Order: sequence, then structure tokens, then C-alpha cells
Amino acid sequence: MAGQSRILARFVFFLSALLVATFATAANVPTGELLHALQWRNVGPYVGGRSIAVAGVASEPSHFYMGTTDGGVWETHDYGQAWKNISDAYFKNNVIGAIAVAPSDPKIIYVGTGESDIRNTFLTGEGMYKSVDAGKTWQHIGLDATHIISWILIDPKNPDVVYASALGHVWGPNPERGVFKSTDGGKTWNKVLYINDHTGVVTMAMDPTDSNTLYATAWQASRAAWTFSSGGPDSGIYKSTDGGAHWTNITHNPGLPTGIIGKAGIAVAPSDPNVVYTLIQANYQGHFGGLFRSGDAGRTWAFVNGDDELPRRAFYYMRVFLMLRRPPRSTLFPYTTLFRSAPGSTWPVNFTSPTPSAPADRKSTRLNSSHRNTSRMPSSA
Repeated sequence: MAGQSRILARFVFFLSALLVATFATAANVPTGELLHALQWRNVGPYVGGRSIAVAGVASEPSHFYMGTTDGGVWETHDYGQAWKNISDAYFKNNVIGAIAVAPSDPKIIYVGTGESDIRNTFLTGEGMYKSVDAGKTWQHIGLDATHIISWILIDPKNPDVVYASALGHVWGPNPERGVFKSTDGGKTWNKVLYINDHTGVVTMAMDPTDSNTLYATAWQASRAAWTFSSGGPDSGIYKSTDGGAHWTNITHNPGLPTGIIGKAGIAVAPSDPNVVYTLIQANYQGHFGGLFRSGDAGRTWAFVNGDDELPRRAFYYMRVFLMLRRPPRSTLFPYTTLFRSAPGSTWPVNFTSPTPSAPADRKSTRLNSSHRNTSRMPSSA
């Protein structure tokens, strides 16, 4: 027994001496030389995080794009059966907040970076990117200091005219927020709507018959390490009829909440530009907010649904999409499930996950203007 103890003691002493010598040698070798032979590899999980951006080519229903909040831009040509990343070689930032394909030239794509569903874990961006060859190559086109690009609108006849809404810096004030417009394809930008340095714009909509008529929802929101604030006196709904040169605050037009509002989503009916829907976070008639409808392009409104599930997690959702039908009576609301208002009913139809493994977290929806039965719905992964 004593012999075994001596052998063990000698082994421990030898091993200790060897480690000391190794560390002493390593201390004299530059870090770069020690690490140059090592290579990084992805060990999973193989997901891109949440997805809040989707766009596609109207004439090709199987061809569309998805932007993830931590995985860049992806493209599919077969309804999502196979995907290819098309941004990694060009983007410095892979947090995608908005994507838009030019209706008049599908080779032109605009992408905004930064995540607008500002929960306790979210990532910011570095402005705008553009492709003129259907995603084969990309160019950074500015708006770096906006932190979060939340929405992109492109003139349906002129792909050089583009609007980008910016939420701004969530953790502090900054002036690079509001609505920015470019008339030269992103070479230069003008800030056409600015409320103040702590209120950004989170959603936009365009009249399908008049590209100069725009709607924008402003959101006064901020985060700190210990709290989150959604809403304030500067949140609101704005409308322009001259391509963003002038804006009218329609937040408290007849029928809308009279007090302070929070986050809001807005959409114009593709088949009737007088019909506008907005989903508003507010303390309204005992509800967390509700859905409002205008039949006269925003002049007056009617309260049409107070289901508290719709605005319950306003900071995370609040997007509205209108079905491409006449009359425009069906609306979609991405949430933990997908809600749809059906004609003749006042209670939204709740679409659950198609499979047990599908994530129950709907972020956005794309409706194909040429194939009205085809839609895309990104979610959390």
C-alpha cells in the first residue's frame, strides 16, 4: 500500500511540474500564434431566431424572402421547402427588421436591419441594404444610426422612391428616427416625418391607388435595465397626401381613443383605399385597446373589436393585414396564433399551429397580390 502511495505521489508531482512548464512556455508565446491554427465551427442550434420580415415576388408565388432577427436574409423558390442564405457575404449585421420587393422590378429589393419587437432580448441593426439583382449582391445604403428599421414602402411605379420607418434607439434618445424618404434608390435620404428624439415610427401603409397617400404609426417607447415603457403623449397616427412632404396627426379623429395610446398597427384595404384598419394599444372602454375601422380614409372611425387577446402583448405584435378581396371584410392579426376576422362574425377565427412542432408565435404575414390564396407567415423558431 505504501509503495502505491509513493508511485501516486511521484505521478502527481510529475504532472504538476509538466503543467507549470507548459503554462510558463505558453505565457511567452503571443496569443495569435497559439490560436492561428484553430477554426470556428457552428455547434448549433441551427436556427435564425425570430422572423418578423417576409416579402415575395407577386408574379412568382413560390419565390419569396425571409429575414430573421439573427440569421440574415433567406430565399426560397419552392414555397419554403428549400432555403438559401443570400446575405452573409455582404451584410455586417444579420438582424433583419423589414424587407420589400419593388412591385415594378422584382430584381430590386430593400432590406432594413434591427428588430422592432423590442422585448427584453432584442437586437439592433445598422441601417439599410439594397440589391438590384434579386439578392445576388447587396450594397449598404445608409441610415446606420437609426438602430431599427421597422417598415419599408416602395412606390409601385418607381423603385427609386422608397420610404423607411425607423424606431430609433430604444435605450436612449436619438434624432435618427421617424420616416425617411429616398427618391434616388437609397443614395440619399431625407427625414420627412419626425416627432421627437424619443418617439419613432413602427408601421406604415400606402394607398394602393395613390402612392402619395401614406399612413404612419408613431410609437413612444423605451427600455431600461429595470423597466419598459410603451406609449405616451407622443404616440400617434399620421397621414400624408403629398408623398410625405406634410403630415396630419389623425390620432384623435372621431371614433379613436381620446387618451394616451401605445403601439399601433395600420393597413389600407387593397380593394378600397377608403377602408383603413388600425389596431391600437390603449386603455379603452375597459379593454387593453382594440381594432378600429375607417370607411372614409381616416377621417372618422368605428370601434369594431375589443378582444383583449389582440393587443395583449403589444410590444411584440400589433400588425394588421387585409385580405385581397372585395369587399375588404377579412383581416389578419399575427399573434401567438393567427387571428382572422371572418365575414359575418365579430369574433376572430383562431388558426392554431398546423403541426404540433410548429412554433406558436406569429410575427408577420405576406399576402400575394396576384395569388390571393397564397400567403407567408414567419414566426419564432
